[in-house]
Amino acid sequence: MTRADTPPIPARYLLFPMLAALIWSVNMIVTKMAAGVISPAVIGFYRWALAGVVLTPFALPGVWAQRRLILPYLPKFAVLGGLGMALYQGLAYVAASSTTATNMGIITAMIPLLTIAVGTVVLRQRPTLMAMLGGLVSLAGLALLIGEGDPARLLSVGANPGDLLMGMGALAYALYGVLLRRWGLPVGPWQSLYVQVAFGVLFQLPAFLMAAPSPLNAANVPLVLYAAIFPSLFAPFLWMQGVKHLGPNRASIFLNMMPVATVAIAAVFLDEKPHIFHIVGGALALAGVMLAQMRTPRLGWRTGKTGG
Repeated sequence: MTRADTPPIPARYLLFPMLAALIWSVNMIVTKMAAGVISPAVIGFYRWALAGVVLTPFALPGVWAQRRLILPYLPKFAVLGGLGMALYQGLAYVAASSTTATNMGIITAMIPLLTIAVGTVVLRQRPTLMAMLGGLVSLAGLALLIGEGDPARLLSVGANPGDLLMGMGALAYALYGVLLRRWGLPVGPWQSLYVQVAFGVLFQLPAFLMAAPSPLNAANVPLVLYAAIFPSLFAPFLWMQGVKHLGPNRASIFLNMMPVATVAIAAVFLDEKPHIFHIVGGALALAGVMLAQMRTPRLGWRTGKTGG
């Protein structure tokens, strides 16, 4: 079948990754709103504990049926749960107290580029020329963003602690994605998610128990419910459907709408008016990510052998 004979993609399939990206964008706003009404350790624990409870009737029977298969991989599930559930979102909740949702959305958009960088180190994959060029463009955009229009300001004042924490969280999630792909765990996606969530809850339990009292109330319960249901369960389902029907490359294009949606929603609901450095820096960061995802031949250096 030639390209001209390929049937068009039904429009409804495009809604799957689009809605997933929108849900994750709104979650940035929810994360920022949570900073003033609930402790980061408390919302992090409640979010994944509630998600685990909701997921239990659907995923636990499959986990139990595959328990002999899952058991040898528990250390790997623990690492994934620690990176993707506990560390990434936990750092985001802490970062929200000292940075804007706009900055958080733009920094999170760097995850695909960070995934390429981490894959270069962990999987020893040779980066493409476009990936290296995209990385330089994105770094210039981030320097403009975090330096609030003056990249040289970073040398004298340094980066905002919230931006640094969000960057560390994005790096943790990039490593999560690389390890998930490398290990190829032999269980279904929902069973895998359930076990990871269980470890995420376990890792956050000490911080939850040691945190200052932060009771649930009318101001924070909606935020906990949204975080537990929509970005934790609905968005992964929609994303998996998008990858299934469109393929990973086409689906990943929709992630590029996240920073734009986050900036727009933050302007409406948080009164975060974007400045010119937000627009230019965010555009450069996003352009770099898109450049890095272009398919070009990999650089041809040779990697030396290691070990004896």
